Amino acid sequence: MSDSDRKSASITSMAKEDLEKASPPPMFVNEAEALENMDDNVPRGKFAALWRIVSFLDKYGVEARGIERVPADQRTQTSPLAPFWMWLAANMTISTFAIGVLAQSIFFLGFKEAALTIIFFNLLCTIPVAYFSTWGAKLGLRQLTLSRFSFGYATAQLPIVLNCIACVGWSIVNSIVGAQTLRAVSTSHQIPTAAGVVVIAIGTIIVSFMGYRVVHLYEQYSWIPVIIIFFIYLGQIARFTESDFGGSGNVEAGSVLSFGATVAGFALGWTSLAADYTVRMPEDMSSYKIFFWTYLGLNTPLILIECLGAAAMTTFTQKSTWGDAYAENSVGGLLGAGLAGPMGGFGSFLLVIMALSIIANNIPNMYSLALTFQNLHPYAQAIPRIIIVVIGSVIYVVLAIVGASHFEEWLDTLLVILSYWLAIFSTILIEEHLIFRKGKWSNYIPDDFNNWRKLPLGVASFLALGCGVAGAVLGMAQVWYIGVIGRLIGDPEFGGDIGFELAFAFTAVTYPPLRYLEKKWWGY
Repeated sequence: MSDSDRKSASITSMAKEDLEKASPPPMFVNEAEALENMDDNVPRGKFAALWRIVSFLDKYGVEARGIERVPADQRTQTSPLAPFWMWLAANMTISTFAIGVLAQSIFFLGFKEAALTIIFFNLLCTIPVAYFSTWGAKLGLRQLTLSRFSFGYATAQLPIVLNCIACVGWSIVNSIVGAQTLRAVSTSHQIPTAAGVVVIAIGTIIVSFMGYRVVHLYEQYSWIPVIIIFFIYLGQIARFTESDFGGSGNVEAGSVLSFGATVAGFALGWTSLAADYTVRMPEDMSSYKIFFWTYLGLNTPLILIECLGAAAMTTFTQKSTWGDAYAENSVGGLLGAGLAGPMGGFGSFLLVIMALSIIANNIPNMYSLALTFQNLHPYAQAIPRIIIVVIGSVIYVVLAIVGASHFEEWLDTLLVILSYWLAIFSTILIEEHLIFRKGKWSNYIPDDFNNWRKLPLGVASFLALGCGVAGAVLGMAQVWYIGVIGRLIGDPEFGGDIGFELAFAFTAVTYPPLRYLEKKWWGY
């Protein structure tokens, strides 16, 4: 070998060695590979005992895979209807009903403007969810893992942490409303809130613990009894509802915008989870089919059930006792008034099923919480998914029991904050894909998701995120703070919330030039 060849080989070897050092330790693809190479790097060896448990459970159908890319030969979910059933069931719950209830209880809207707000904001804000669902099939990576290709390895930690908080937060408010519904089953022997929360958590853990295949299987059928009961409930309340406008003018406009932010927060809430549930679909599956069925699966329950919740709040004029039931047990009391009250024991049975419907909404939160957490660090990625599911469940059970008396305040605050940061999150991902990657999947190298040198530096996304937050602060209108611009809308005392609209606008304007400069300097 000539001196020049030796020098070239040496340089190549050094470059390879540097790249391996620069990248986080390579993670296992499945539990078998992890156990065979348990001492190859620190994370595997540290959690060897846990992975032996996972290896045993894998024989009984428990999913062992974490955020590692799903290879093409393991994408066996061939039905384009899978995301339709998934999102239909996840939103066909009393949590969705509770969003509609807020139209009157928090924002004092009449049914007509509430319904129009629900329809418009849902049709608009579910577009990113349906769009991101197509990404899972194309790249085989989970949603927060995909965010690294826009945010960079370091800055992606911000949406990862926020999504962990959101998943736990949603599980808390969902469990509270489920427990309230169980309490409304019997007025003489009320089920303690803590017991109701634990029952819901156990059901959630069982399905989330099993993994992707069982999650989809459960969601495919769990919505059927729930929709039947919602139709029965509609029949019970229809003759008592009122469909007038609540008012007009600037005050009403501000309330519509603020309620719209709440609706947006619920709809946008699935954007950070969307790709998690299509990673086992074939890469050549039509993106149009995935988008359409996801979009339809989201909007069918969101629009119908939220409108039902808004309609139920107009019955108090004719049924004052229902107002008392709502005051005592919130959403659960309102449902119980229309089911257990007039239908006796059978109605109570239906109410129990309605309470357990919360499980379908909590499952995506707990399943995706584990996958989100694994994105934090190689050590987090080395912790088996099932362990994170159990730990996350314990945390939200404790917090739900503590916060049960503050349900509506927690729900409204969580929703609007979600609408702010998810507007920013969605904008950055979409602009990165359409502008800087030309909308082509060939411009991604999915296996680079753990190599920070092959990802964006993250400065552009960090600065754009900051600008988006500034927009949200200017436009927000909450009990605890009203922004400068938000105060100009509607009643000066309450304002009108346009925080998520301004968060989107500020991010959309600032990210492209910042990202252009970042690519020019960094190269990725």
